[in-house]
Amino acid sequence: MANRSASPPDDQASFIEDERGFFAEQLSKPKAIRKSTALDKEEPSAHYHGHRERLRTKYRDHGDTALADYEVLELLLFRLIPRRDTKPIAKALIDRFGTLAGVFGAPPALLQEVKGVGEAVALDLKLVATVGQRMLKSELRGKQVLSSWSSVIDYCHAAMAYESREQFRILFLDKRNALIADEVQGHGTVDHTPVYPREVVRRALELSATAIILVHNHPSGDPTPSRADIDMTKTIIDTAKPLGITVHDHIIIGKDGHVSLKGLRLI
Repeated sequence: MANRSASPPDDQASFIEDERGFFAEQLSKPKAIRKSTALDKEEPSAHYHGHRERLRTKYRDHGDTALADYEVLELLLFRLIPRRDTKPIAKALIDRFGTLAGVFGAPPALLQEVKGVGEAVALDLKLVATVGQRMLKSELRGKQVLSSWSSVIDYCHAAMAYESREQFRILFLDKRNALIADEVQGHGTVDHTPVYPREVVRRALELSATAIILVHNHPSGDPTPSRADIDMTKTIIDTAKPLGITVHDHIIIGKDGHVSLKGLRLI
């Protein structure tokens, strides 16, 4: 028969419910370790409870414009890290990655290098970034892309600006210049992505696309096109044109902005 004394007391059961996955992890540890980690951490950090409520009130009454970037991040971390003072973690993330966008664009492995950010929190931050990207992409659905150019730039910047390696992305458009598909055609190194013009055109034909927009990022942050970028774009244009496929533009995304080859009159 099971020993009833082994059941957790009511206050511990309440704590388990509040902490959910965190406490479940602690229960898998030896008893001595459990006492020095999960339970003892709750007491010293009681001071942050009033701060959390004040920050929530500030956001409720004045909106996000009243908050600094680290405070917005702190509000989110309240949910992800229930029993920790998250202000130092939020500030450390901003210090490390420069901006709020930089935090959400950072790879999970780098996020976890910041003290207080574990695997679960890093993945949750990336999930928020994905939601933001999907929202921006949804703005392009069913619309003429060329008349929604700022939305195109916003989406590409959110999706690619903070990647640590180069990505080559193609937006495939129909005869109304509405988005058919958005695909990453290749990943490269920090300063190069192999691009095969015939493969680009072949995929456009498969999707019955009549126009495409080329996009790639520069992890260095500087979106200035290289000679290779310009030559590759012209090769794709020359390959696509005889088949009735128009290359509207080639956009290069950097952390601090973007460059349009068409805007620079390089194509």
